Amino acid sequence: MKLYLMSLGAGILVGVIYSLLNVRSPAPPIIALIGLLGILIGEQLVPVGKQLIAGTAFASACDKAHAVSHVFGQLPGRHVAEQIKPSEVKRS
Repeated sequence: MKLYLMSLGAGILVGVIYSLLNVRSPAPPIIALIGLLGILIGEQLVPVGKQLIAGTAFASACDKAHAVSHVFGQLPGRHVAEQIKPSEVKRS
């Protein structure tokens, strides 16, 4: 969650700087962002479809194809990866 808040804060800071400099944001219009979402969803249609054809339930098919994590990335509080401490790394 901290990473998301930092990203939002950085975006707000850049927005304020753009406003002070009277510069328009180079961010794409909403239609482009919706197109990107469509690409992410479209990438998952084949893997999820294969699971559905094999007789798997929709929720299980999405889970097996890792569709949700692909489309939404790592969501706050879910799939927390274990961090490896530098002292635990074996050096050869």
